[in-house]
Amino acid sequence: MQLKQFRQEAGGRVRMVWDDGHDGGVSLQPLRDACPCAGCKGETILLQTFVPPPPDVATPGRYVLKGASMVGNYGLQLQWADGHGEGIYSWEILRALCECPQCVAERMASETPPR
Repeated sequence: MQLKQFRQEAGGRVRMVWDDGHDGGVSLQPLRDACPCAGCKGETILLQTFVPPPPDVATPGRYVLKGASMVGNYGLQLQWADGHGEGIYSWEILRALCECPQCVAERMASETPPR
């Protein structure tokens, strides 16, 4: 699975087209809130755990996407207007954020406990 197109659209959304033909998108707020960098998600190094403080969602430019660059053949590094840009979003992370009806239904089905 590889991303073929990543394009910002009107209304605060990003369109993602994949090499398997899937065409979906995600809103900028959940995309930014899912930043996988250590400063946003935390990390553990040498038995020391860093837990980041809650994000300041009122920071100007937090949800304004300024750019995206390929990282190898596995992900994108996104640049935000608030100066943040350390996170590398793997293809798996981006696909898991897709808000198309098909992906939302699949996530809901997998989260429903079996009877």
